[in-house]
Amino acid sequence: MKSSSLEKNKKKDKFLDQVIPDYSQLFEEKKSKKGKPKNRFFAKLIKLNFWGLLFTTFLYILQASPTWATPICTANIINIATDAVKSGGMTEAMWLSIIINSVVMAVLIFLNVPFTVWRRNLVSKMLRRTGAGIKSSVVRKLQSLSITYHKDMQTGRIQSKFLKDTEAVDDLFHALMFSIIPNIIGVVGATIISVYKNGWVALFFLLVIPINVLLTFTFRSRIRNRYRDYRMKTETVSNKLSTMLSMMSVTKSHGMEKKELSSVEGSIKSLSGSGVEMDKTVAYFGAWSWVINAFLSGACLVFCSVLAINGVIGIGDIVLYQTMFTSISAQVTGLIGILPHLGRGFDALSSVSEIMNAQDVEINIGKKSVPEITGNIKFDKVYYKYPKTENYVVQDFSLDVKAGECIAVVGSSGAGKTTLMNLITALLKPTDGEIYVDGEKMSEFNLSEYRHNISVVPQNSMLFAGSIKDNITYCLEEYSEEDVQRVVELANLNEFVKDLPFGLDTDVGEYGDKISGGQRQRITIARALIRNPKILILDEATSSLDNISEYHVQQAIQKSIKGRTTFIVAHRLSTIRNADRIVVMEGGVAVEVGTYDELMARKGKFFELKALNEINLKKAEESLS
Repeated sequence: MKSSSLEKNKKKDKFLDQVIPDYSQLFEEKKSKKGKPKNRFFAKLIKLNFWGLLFTTFLYILQASPTWATPICTANIINIATDAVKSGGMTEAMWLSIIINSVVMAVLIFLNVPFTVWRRNLVSKMLRRTGAGIKSSVVRKLQSLSITYHKDMQTGRIQSKFLKDTEAVDDLFHALMFSIIPNIIGVVGATIISVYKNGWVALFFLLVIPINVLLTFTFRSRIRNRYRDYRMKTETVSNKLSTMLSMMSVTKSHGMEKKELSSVEGSIKSLSGSGVEMDKTVAYFGAWSWVINAFLSGACLVFCSVLAINGVIGIGDIVLYQTMFTSISAQVTGLIGILPHLGRGFDALSSVSEIMNAQDVEINIGKKSVPEITGNIKFDKVYYKYPKTENYVVQDFSLDVKAGECIAVVGSSGAGKTTLMNLITALLKPTDGEIYVDGEKMSEFNLSEYRHNISVVPQNSMLFAGSIKDNITYCLEEYSEEDVQRVVELANLNEFVKDLPFGLDTDVGEYGDKISGGQRQRITIARALIRNPKILILDEATSSLDNISEYHVQQAIQKSIKGRTTFIVAHRLSTIRNADRIVVMEGGVAVEVGTYDELMARKGKFFELKALNEINLKKAEESLS
């Protein structure tokens, strides 16, 4: 039964691999002769789907054949009837001709159904595949980008680019399949028929094309600028909304609802104004397009009537040419009408390309495989500074940590403690110097595999909407109930879980808002421990716990650190007494390294921090009492 399930999953995974392609290479930019970035995404996408486009185009010609055949057959029947009136009666040849034209119309109209459905199904699969490929490629890119990039790019803007702009890029291919190709085929088909029937009339028809092209060039840049402004203001609103939701408790606690509302409403008003300007520009464009083509259609009717009166064309041909002109006019108008959508799509493509062409990428292809590590960590003269800054956050840091050793890192705010932890997890790369893991350079590792050996308990607990158990086992494919119960005991979760109506299946709410900060942090600690990591990082993990909870968690930590390398960033210095060594950071530099007793005996920086820490704790206790 289990093997059958695995086979199904394998087939499903294989199917997904086939359905969702990686389109990352389509977004690659090249420099133009003027040195400007040039993105040929659309051309590459067409090339990738060339045979599918060719076949569905052929199907569209068959599908659209009634729109060309019907006017011709109608004109023929009218001309036959006119000739019959002039000659005083119908001949057998006339009746036969009417029957043939009628049958041709009926057959082509009937065949429109299967050709339409067949083409629609093929196009739908192509479009869905493309849309999935674009979104999946953006997600893959976001996963590969460094933590620095994500900090620089606001979450609301990324969400807007993913939700709105990827959809607009997908719409470009949709416009090609359902607007551009059909309209071009319609113009070409009607023009060929007109030229075949009468060259002079066809020449008049062609006037509609340059006039509409001129109209397009007049509005093109204006429409694209309006869409760009609207997109950027949409991103601003999305980001402000994201910030407002994340800061809701702070806003309410300080009675700042009106100020926050005013700020968000200001952005919404700006977005609304930009939308009005965009709609106004599109409206002017559409109105002028309709007026010009309506005028030309009237002129065509008069021109064909004059030719019919003078015997140049038949009376029935007036219907044919008027229909062909209306068709050409409608198809050209359709091509012109999708200009605003193309403007929106290409601007969105530029927006998505900002993510897809970002260079701050973590590359693991071809890197050394890291199935398992022992836990020896060595810092060799490591420096780090954030991009576009001058000051080093960590400088000339050297430390040799043996497997299973517990290292505490202390220092004032901004001393470089958390940055040091991010270097261990390889979320940040040293600006200079090298970090060695088990004697090998970390920079040569497949970092994704390397991180399977690490668990991190951050200062701010990160939970998602779901049960306590879901949060503990996040992204774990295999675990046992014994594993869950073990970490529940270690993290002292039973202290409050036993009183919950659904136990470990209790929903914690979005971001864990339904439980206390201390409870959230203990769940985060349990999540770290269930992975049984070789390296455990506790970044002020007990800072949000009360004294009783902290005591129990500290006891659990003391049990869990045995056999693994542990780094503890501590706020309360009394909690790191049992660390093998303590590193004191100041201004990014390790100013002291030693055991708790050694550093206290020196009466240096650690001694000062300890004294200050005790004073602050005493003041906090007095204020509470």
